[in-house]
Amino acid sequence: MAYSYDSSFMARQNRFVPDVVVLPRATEEVSQVMKLAYAHGIPVTPRGAGTGETCGSVAIRGGIVIDLSTWDVIEEIDVPNMQVFVRPGVIHAKLNERLAEYGLFFPVDPGSSRMCTIGGMVANNAGGLRAVKYGTTENYILGLEVVLPNGDVIVTGGLRSRAVKSVSGMNLTKLFVGSEGILGVITRIRLRVWPKPKGRGIVMAVFPKKDEAPQAVLDVYQSGILPSGVEILDDSSIEAVNLYKPGVLPNAEAVLLFEVDGSPASVEWEGAKIEEVLKKRTSQVEFTTDPKRMAELWEGRSLVEVAATRLRPDGTRIMAADDVSVPISRVPEALRTIKALGDKHGLRVVNYGHIGDGNIHTAPVLDIDRPEEVARVEKLVDDIHRMAIQLEGSTTGEHGVGAVRVMYAEDEHGAAVKIMRAIKRVFDPKGIMNPGKVFPMEGEDAPC
Repeated sequence: MAYSYDSSFMARQNRFVPDVVVLPRATEEVSQVMKLAYAHGIPVTPRGAGTGETCGSVAIRGGIVIDLSTWDVIEEIDVPNMQVFVRPGVIHAKLNERLAEYGLFFPVDPGSSRMCTIGGMVANNAGGLRAVKYGTTENYILGLEVVLPNGDVIVTGGLRSRAVKSVSGMNLTKLFVGSEGILGVITRIRLRVWPKPKGRGIVMAVFPKKDEAPQAVLDVYQSGILPSGVEILDDSSIEAVNLYKPGVLPNAEAVLLFEVDGSPASVEWEGAKIEEVLKKRTSQVEFTTDPKRMAELWEGRSLVEVAATRLRPDGTRIMAADDVSVPISRVPEALRTIKALGDKHGLRVVNYGHIGDGNIHTAPVLDIDRPEEVARVEKLVDDIHRMAIQLEGSTTGEHGVGAVRVMYAEDEHGAAVKIMRAIKRVFDPKGIMNPGKVFPMEGEDAPC
């Protein structure tokens, strides 16, 4: 049963129990499993820590789950060449703890650092808090070892390469990053790493009107500064956090948190410059590099997920429609629309997220024991996804498609879905790799 669900609302409503679970610790073991599955047409679902929120690592067609979470080996840290070789089950935080010994780090921060695996991050092209400055996982993957559905093993990025630059051959690495396990099983990762910044600072800005917040972000960018992260909490999340722990956040329509990192001197200059730029739009702005004060300013953002349920005593915060992405300039419109959709369906929704790249987290709060309320939240979730597409955005900026967003593939990608299906058939002609995910194949029904 432990393998029948992840963090998604779909998995909470349904149980997808696999027939078999295997825990390989060698590429050859994965290859043998795939050869057996391929010969008999058995579905195979790769799985990391199971922290996903889209039913992506759940066996919705049954068959075999390959649990890669125990394959947590850091094989080599190649310090002179600024890269590391890992197996897929390595936990993100543990990798950065090891890299810190050499003054290095893997900049992508998915927020679930102490739970998620590097293999899962690659499969879902994880982003997160620092994506504004450092990009997403795809920017750091130099090569992969992949077991294909028929059991063959390939290496992308060059068989013996340790170069950080290469334009040789077709870029198959990019094809597998973010493919959500529908093309093969990732068994080894060559990952680029960076020098760890020596300094860090946070600027908090308070906005009486939330419409000012996106322009304030653009003002900072246009001043020549690219923060490592820019987070927003709107009045819904501020209310929830202050109900959970009074006084943590100032009462306002929006609060922005800018994180800057680099050399101590550059952090001081950038923080002061951001403070100066923001003063014309905010009622309150504060910059600090003091670790204790930074922790206090960051506390509201770190509490918001658990605090969301405080908006109603019988409520549960669910993971659904929770990472839509829109252009930065349309964030205020998206926040207003989500509020209106919540009112339309009679539901509370908490909003927060990574405004620096337009990635909004939405947290519907409901009583999951009331079927009528569940039906309303399903309509709300559908409306939020379609809103994101209409605002020239995406149904997912972070957590992936999995099984829960399959139905939006045609609306979001149009004729490109035909090419995606063709590529899938090249790698997986029998359709055994993580079926029912990312986009529907011909004649395939929606997962639920």
